[in-house]
Order: sequence, then structure tokens, then C-alpha cells
Amino acid sequence: MNVGVIGLGLIGGSFAKAAARAGHTVLAWNRTRETADRAVADGVAAAVLDDDIGECDIVLVALPPDVVVQWIDAHQATFRRGTIVVDATGVKGTICAALEKYAFQDRWTFVGGHPMAGKEVNGWANASADLFRNASMILTPYPSCGRGPLDRLEKFFTELGFGRVIFTTPQHHDRMIALTSQLAHIVSSAYIQDPLAQDHAGYSAGSFADMTRVARLDADMWTNLFLSNRDALLVTLEGLIARLDGFRVAIAGNDAEGLRALLSAGRAARLACS
Repeated sequence: MNVGVIGLGLIGGSFAKAAARAGHTVLAWNRTRETADRAVADGVAAAVLDDDIGECDIVLVALPPDVVVQWIDAHQATFRRGTIVVDATGVKGTICAALEKYAFQDRWTFVGGHPMAGKEVNGWANASADLFRNASMILTPYPSCGRGPLDRLEKFFTELGFGRVIFTTPQHHDRMIALTSQLAHIVSSAYIQDPLAQDHAGYSAGSFADMTRVARLDADMWTNLFLSNRDALLVTLEGLIARLDGFRVAIAGNDAEGLRALLSAGRAARLACS
């Protein structure tokens, strides 16, 4: 198939490299032309796309959340009949609501998507064809979407190395991602800002490394993601704050039994979701 990859950062670049390795013809578009030219020079992309996307069977839009809808709106008239367009942003409610106006037209199909893979670094140079190996690809199709496009996407993403494809609603996706991804980035960022963290050498091991890994984030991108998922993230964040306050109260009150109960509850919860 002809696969259009829009945006050649870590995720888009990895899509391009994985699709090329799977034998698909990759056509690349990037806001800075030199990166798209680099994809061609590296032998990943067959050509650079201009503003006409009509050659593509599948279009993967790996752009920041605040420009995905703008890009699709600007190019939707050039998608050919049968094209499937999938975005790759970490929030689905706002994206899918803004593009629902295309749900009932029959020329091309939009399906919300989110690959559950990443690194702390970005850019074409860090993209890898192996980034998605055994990862989950989440898809949030509209109820009007036929089974045909979803079967094609499931086969395609499996070819790219994903271990499974999960179908859900935008709302359920956003509630889950608020917990499993966004909250983790907030906690990591808040934790590493303790002044003592700068003197951690010799005093830290795996726990410190695990807690701080994702604090090396792209502040612009994650600000966009957090605010795009504001309602779901606030509920999750407030729940964590309440649980932390329970620990604070137990420690301040020298309440060994209360503290033991909180820690035991956490251990049991972790074992239950192993």
C-alpha cells in the first residue's frame, strides 16, 4: 500500500520506518521540508508529499494535537476514495469530536488512533522501526465506521509490529490515558523538582531512575495534551492528591497501623493488576 506519514518526529518517523520495513511505499510530509528530504535520502520514504494526498491508501497523521484537526481540514478534499486517515495523538475526545463532521461521508474514513509507545527523546534521528514491537495500538472509530476499514487497520498495524489493536471510545481512552500516561508524567516532573534531587548521585538506584525517566518530556507537547484532556486528568490528579494526603496524615500522626494499611492496600492493588 501507499502509506502517507504526516509528521516525522519520533512517532511519525517510527511509523515511516516500520511501514517501509513491512514492504509498504512510504510518502512523507513534514512541516520542515528538510526532514522529509532526509527520510527520502535515508531510503525510508519513496517521495515527499506535497499538499495533494491523493496517492495514499492510509494516512497516518503524527502531528501535535493542536494542529491535527487543522491539517486534516486543510487536506481532506485531496484524500482519494477509500483512504483511511488515522491520527496518533495522546488525546482522543477533542480530536474525534472536532472531526465527527466527516463521520458520515463515504469517500474516506477517519479513525482516531494512539500508539502506546514512546521514548523520552524526539525527532527523526530517534525514530525506530522497532518502537512499536509488541505495543498496543488504540483505535477509537465512530459508530458509523464499517468493519472493513477496521479490519484493514488491524492487519496493517500488526504488520508494523504492534502486539494488539484495541478498539474503544474516545472517552474511555482519555480516562485511561489520564491515569496510565499523563498522571505519571506529572508525578515524575513534580518529584524531580525537589532540590535534593540534584544531589542524588550515590544515593539513588532503580526507584529514582524509574520515577524520573519521563520527566525529560517535551513541555510544549505535554502542556497541549494535559489541557486537551483537562476534565479526565483533573479527576485522576485529585484522586492521587487525596491518596497522598492519607499518607501525609498517617506519617504526621505517627500512625503505624494506618500507614501499614495504606501500604498494604497499594501492594494488593499492584498485585491485582500484574
